[in-house]
This record gives sequence, C-alpha cells and structure tokens, in this order.
Amino acid sequence: MQKIKEKANRCEMCTKPGCIVGCPLDNDIKGFIKSVKEENYKEAYNILSKTTVLESVCGRVCPHEKQCQGACLREIKKSPVKIGALEAFVGDLAIKNNWKIRGKTNSAYHVAVVGGGPAGLTCAAFLKKNGINVTIYEKHDHLGGLLYHGIPSFRLPRDITEKTIKKIIDLGIEVKYNEVLGKTITLKQLERKYDAVFISIGANMPNKMKIPGEKLKGVYGGNAFLENKTELDCQDKTIIVLGGGNVSIDVARTVKRKGAKNVIIVYRKEEAELTADLDEVMAAKKDGVKFIFKNNIIKILGKNKVKGVELIKTRYKKVDGKELLENVRGSRHKMDCDYVISAIGSHANRRTMNSLNLELTKNGKIKIDKKGHTSKKKVFAGGDAAGSIGTVAWAARAGRNAAYEIIEYLKKKEGNKNV
Repeated sequence: MQKIKEKANRCEMCTKPGCIVGCPLDNDIKGFIKSVKEENYKEAYNILSKTTVLESVCGRVCPHEKQCQGACLREIKKSPVKIGALEAFVGDLAIKNNWKIRGKTNSAYHVAVVGGGPAGLTCAAFLKKNGINVTIYEKHDHLGGLLYHGIPSFRLPRDITEKTIKKIIDLGIEVKYNEVLGKTITLKQLERKYDAVFISIGANMPNKMKIPGEKLKGVYGGNAFLENKTELDCQDKTIIVLGGGNVSIDVARTVKRKGAKNVIIVYRKEEAELTADLDEVMAAKKDGVKFIFKNNIIKILGKNKVKGVELIKTRYKKVDGKELLENVRGSRHKMDCDYVISAIGSHANRRTMNSLNLELTKNGKIKIDKKGHTSKKKVFAGGDAAGSIGTVAWAARAGRNAAYEIIEYLKKKEGNKNV
C-alpha cells in the first residue's frame, strides 16, 4: 500500500489534466487518483467503473507512455505518474473484495453481442449496466478474445483475465460458446431474434508476406500462433520473427520462454520507429531477444521445411520531398533458422465478412459511421473487424460507445419499452 500511496502522491492534480485527454476511455484519472490518495479505494473504483470495466487489464497492457502517461505533465520531467499501476491496483482490489459493477433493472429489450473480446465484453457490460438483456455469442469455449487468446500470460495473468470477465458476466449476461458467425449462426438469424446486434469478431487472419517460401512447413502467422497457442518444439531452435509491433514482441518473448536458443526480430525500419510499447521492447531485450533493424525478409529458404531466410538491407530515400523506404542493391544476405513467424498485421476472415451482407470498406472491414452504425439499421459494429485502433482501450471505447448508441436506437424504436 505504501508504494501505491507514493505513486499516487506524485500526481500534482493539474487543473487541466492531459492524462484524461490521452486516455481512449476518457477515464477520470485525476478523480480516481485523488481517491487513492485519500485511501478511499472503493470510491476510486466507482469513479473508474463509470467509463471502463477492464481496470485490471488496461492497467497492465495499455501503451501508457503513448496514451495517458505520455500526456502527463510530469512527462516533461521524464517522471510521469505511473497511472497504469494505480489503475491495476484499484481493479485488483475490486476483484479481491468482490466489488460489484452497478446495474439497472432489466428492460424488455434483448441485444446480441457477437465476439467476447474487449469490445464485445465492454459493450455487453454497458448495455447490461443500463438494464438491457444481453447474450454474447463466442466462437471459442472461453471469453476474452485477444485478452485470453492473444496477450501472453506473462504480460496479463490468466487469473486476472478470468476474474475480470467473471465480474462482467456476473451482471447477468448470457453466453453461448462455440458459436461461429457465418457457420453455426447467421446475422440474419440474430436480426430476427434480437432487438439489436453488435458485431466485434476481431481480425486475426495473418497478412501474407507475399514472398517465395511462405508456404513452407515452419512458417506461421503471429496472431494465429498466439491465438491457437501453437505447440512448437522451440528447444535450442533459431526463430526469426518479422515485424515491429506488440504482436512481434509477444511472439518473440513467448518462443524464448519455450526454450528457443536464438530469437531474432527483423524490422525493416529504424529502432525508433518500432510501434511496440517501449517497455515491452526493453523487456524483450532483457529476455535475450535480438533485433535486426533496417532489414527485410525477401525469401524463405528450404525445400519442404524452413532452413533459413534471405534478407536485404533497407534505407530511406527522399522522393518528391518524402522519405520512402527502399531496398539496398547488393545487400542481400542469408541467415539460418528453424522457424519464421510473421507478425506484420492481420485481417478479418473474408468469407465471414462477405456472409454478413453488410457494406464493407475497401480494406474488407465492416463500414461504420462515427457512432458504430453499419449499413443495416439494427446492426452495430466495433473493434478490429470495423477498423478500430488496435489497442485494448480503443476496442473497449468502441464497445462502450456502441452500447450507448444501441440504447439510443432502442429508445427511438416504435413501441418504446421504457429503456
């Protein structure tokens, strides 16, 4: 408790707190920290739960230095308040003391939420908090989406994830597991059965590298590798990971823990341009993960199985006033390895998306307006499949916003049932 008090006391209670502006969920950071200072921890939780239901999660996995913490005025002094640690402390205390999420009496409305990741869970929670009956349709036998199937347990402990989810489900939310949109259930069926539908199915199909050798045995996609918890004999192996985001870091640290001898992240840009969280990059280096910058994989070597990769160096070249990345002629070189894991982004399952009969963007994602409305009146969407910014907090923001829009939509329906 003393360390938490010390962290809280570093907050200067700014009159115009930048941290709140930097938070995707608009959490009242100043308010909850004030309550922590006063040791009124339950009030701190009540303040946070007005805008989020993922306190213990976001406190651990959010890129704080790019969001709330990065906007802290103390950042100028290179000593920002550790907002994430304080949020996680309050969330964990709420779990330990079984502080409930407050809800209203049920209305006669019933909404289907497809996908039990951060966006779906948050949407379901805020609907239920406002008295709307909710049923979540989940393709796995476990809720959480990337919280459970993507982020490794050394970053987000499984018990914290499970207890956070239980707290949400204990609001009285029904869950149907092993339900796959477009296979076991269709959007048309959901539209007929429910007053509104929220789609948050994620986008975990790995992007192709579009290079020779990509189909060799021993090549994996980063998102799928983490989500499917792929069993891989990593002992004493050399593994190359392509990409510079959080997924590449999570993959690298995961295989290192599985006994890989050499884990090398290849990134085509400068180290300063890594999109991964700085804390995670530093943790990867501490784990023994190596980095090769300003290089790209142009070929995966081997006959049936991966034997190595062919790399080429990259550099920036100014064209019409813009810095463009190009390959350096004559700089090809080879490196032996046992596996290649590509973490260069992901997309939604195209077959599933096409089966929805919703208007899609040119990138194949569900087209929504600023309020989460799709091309169908009673269908809303958010999260990765609808192009939300790819962090837990932004996914949760999309789910929360959609919940409020669904409530407004239900209020306006003919024969209003007193939402």
